[in-house]
Formats: sequence, C-alpha cells, structure tokens
Amino acid sequence: MTDMSTAQKDKLMSDLRLVVADAEELLRMTADQASEAAADVRSRVQARMNQAKDDLLRMQDVAVEKAKAAGHATDEFVHENPWKSVGIAAGVGLLLGLLVSRR
Repeated sequence: MTDMSTAQKDKLMSDLRLVVADAEELLRMTADQASEAAADVRSRVQARMNQAKDDLLRMQDVAVEKAKAAGHATDEFVHENPWKSVGIAAGVGLLLGLLVSRR
C-alpha cells in the first residue's frame, strides 16, 4: 500500500467527520421510529459510528505523534549539525529565490 499524502489524509479525516455527523443527524431524525427493524438498524449504525470515531481519534493521535517525532528529529539534527543546517537553509533559500525571480 502506498503512503497517503498529508492533504489526502486531511481530506479523508474531514470526509469521515462529515459522514459521522450526518449519521448522527440521521439517528436523531429517526429516533421516533418504533419498529424493531428501525431500532436494530439504529443500534448497528450507532455502534459503527462509535467505532469510526474511535478510529479517527487513533489516527489523529498517530499523526500527532509522528509530527512530534519528526520535529524532535529535526531539532536534534539542527543542534548536532548547526552549520550543515545553515548551509541547507541557505541552499533552499537560494533555489527558491531563483525560482521566484524567473517568474
């Protein structure tokens, strides 16, 4: 499986939140339905929705931990190699300057 980009993950998270919100609204709207079949469907949807919420929270926690780890690794690299970091930043700045000046 290929890694998803950050934008794709953000879009997926947003879409899943919308689905959960719509499902919650649907459950509220059908709460007065008294049939056994409707109650069964509502309970299954509620269980799946709770699972989806838990999965979203876990995904968010994993993303936050990965971002923290990347930040920590970057911080360590900069502290251990300050001149390399300055050189890299200068090189990136030079490249960006060249790209911007061409337009």
